[in-house]
Amino acid sequence: MTQVDHTRMANAIRALAMDAVKQAKSGHPGLPMGAADIASVLFAEVLKFDADHPDWPDRDRFVLSAGHGSMLLYALLYLTGNPDMTLEQIKRFRQLGSKTPGHPENFHTKGVETTTGPLGQGLATSVGMALAEKMLAAEFGRKIVDHRTYVLASDGDLMEGVSQEAIALAGHWRLNKLIVLYDDNGISIDGPTSLADSVDQVKRFKAAGWAAERIDGQDQTAIAEAIARAHDSNKPSLIACKTTIGYGAPNKAGTAKAHGEALGADELRAAKQKLGISLDTFCVPEEVLKAWRDAGSRGAVARKQWEARLAEMGPRKRAEFERRLRHERPASLAKALKAHKTALLASPLNVATRKSSEAAIEVIAAAMPMEFLAGSADLTGSNNNRAKSATEFSPKNPRGRFIHYGVREHGMAACLNGIFLHGGFAPNGATFLVFSDYARPSMRIAALMGAGVIYVMTHDSIGLGEDGPTHQPVEHLAALRAMPNMRVFRPCDALEVAECWELALNRTNGPTVLALTRQNLPQLRTSAPAENPCSHGAYELVAATGDAKVSLFASGSEVAIAVAAQKLLTERGIPSRVVSVPSLELLLAQPGERQEAIVGQAPVRVAIEAAVRWGWDAVIGPDGIFIGMQGFGASAPAKDLFRHFGIAAEAAVDAVLRHL
Repeated sequence: MTQVDHTRMANAIRALAMDAVKQAKSGHPGLPMGAADIASVLFAEVLKFDADHPDWPDRDRFVLSAGHGSMLLYALLYLTGNPDMTLEQIKRFRQLGSKTPGHPENFHTKGVETTTGPLGQGLATSVGMALAEKMLAAEFGRKIVDHRTYVLASDGDLMEGVSQEAIALAGHWRLNKLIVLYDDNGISIDGPTSLADSVDQVKRFKAAGWAAERIDGQDQTAIAEAIARAHDSNKPSLIACKTTIGYGAPNKAGTAKAHGEALGADELRAAKQKLGISLDTFCVPEEVLKAWRDAGSRGAVARKQWEARLAEMGPRKRAEFERRLRHERPASLAKALKAHKTALLASPLNVATRKSSEAAIEVIAAAMPMEFLAGSADLTGSNNNRAKSATEFSPKNPRGRFIHYGVREHGMAACLNGIFLHGGFAPNGATFLVFSDYARPSMRIAALMGAGVIYVMTHDSIGLGEDGPTHQPVEHLAALRAMPNMRVFRPCDALEVAECWELALNRTNGPTVLALTRQNLPQLRTSAPAENPCSHGAYELVAATGDAKVSLFASGSEVAIAVAAQKLLTERGIPSRVVSVPSLELLLAQPGERQEAIVGQAPVRVAIEAAVRWGWDAVIGPDGIFIGMQGFGASAPAKDLFRHFGIAAEAAVDAVLRHL
């Protein structure tokens, strides 16, 4: 590696950040300027990576949790020689179509490990990455899986509540290959963090089971020595690096003015002069760039050695490892689910869909025992997503495939993102549907990134009964359906549950919610076609006798109500049809002709769902009949609640008769 003073290497980051923010007329120069020394030590001396192969499976992961400081990461990608990050991309920072958006997006820019921006998300996601590394290493061995996860976090990351959930999990799991570098600059947008915070973060992390220490974040020797100590620890490590935000800016350094706005021409010029940086824009001295490129290629030797070790593995084990990193499902899964559906036709399961989900999980876990990774936010006995064969994950049992997340829905959802991004597992996490509110920020990030995470969300309506309105979701289906790239399934019986699980597991470009009942339901389906009916979002479950005057649309537990309503209408000589809608948004995404065929031409359209109406007008029209909820629920047995709120076959029939 070319011998260049590390301060000059750090100044290259500072220069690019200042110039890019100035040119974009927006951005956050303060963090890249203050944390440049940390990044220089990490990337030039420590991090195991190969810039030419940013997706190398055994690379160390670097997560910029403080995503507002994105120019730090973009500068590093350019300087180290990432093929996709050119100087032109740096110059187009925050511009339409560039690979340098305002906050890092892993689906958009190679070399970015995870999408960050909402504070706390990167830190919490990194816990899932470190967890996946630990589990995969226990299975395939340290010759193939042996890397660390580094996080650069800000004051804001540590203020967000999800950080407490995440660090508690990491400490409990003793994820000693997780190292958080805390950019402790004491400044947030409003001003000094002392305005709103007086937490001793070192003590906080120690209390959560971490090794933690404070150092001078501008002292590169101290940074390197602290990272070396972290490598030797048997706990996850926090290194609180005391830095100056906007380091080098003579008037704005150490103030909130260096946080989220360009320095201004005069301050930028003065900062460059103070730091000894060329006044030319986007200028990196040739010898400094070469030193950085040497750092970027340093890991090529380790990568090639790893590839040689991988080639020496037995062909079956290597194929299994590579398949799982590609998120491909084994052929045995489709066969197992097909056999399960055949068995359901022979012996129907008239149980709650959370219980029929449990039956499907037993089949799935047998077909993919090591990659099917389930967990629950302290509701295992209610969510029913633990296979009988699954042992509990713990530091002493890293081969366990069921995770107890505790009462940490948000932390769980973020961990699921990290597990999926790391590769090697098909992760799912469970809670009650109403508590999707607690997990929602991480669920949104999953949808944005296209992460194939599955959420098993039980107790999906007022049908959960006596726990009352605080636990009864009414707006949650609509809220989740409104989220782009989030797929929501609400199956009506055991066969639909199996089909929805199959679709969820095979969807690796976005997350899926399985909304499941507490109350028992009849198995309505009498066939299991080769083409999964749920794949279109909806299908005709029961045809009309003659030309239908009424189409009854329903999801989940209300499909049985629609079937009962159809029988009552038939008795009155009114032909009607029942359409099961396990996924409303998937139905609305179908091509026009298919959607029209499923919706049909009946003049009267009725939607039945124990939730709010939002979204259903796209199917039934603004003049359609909706049988559902208009407010919150109440505390009572499920049958009493459905009767009280008028979600019943008789109510649907009365509404149809009035309409006709």
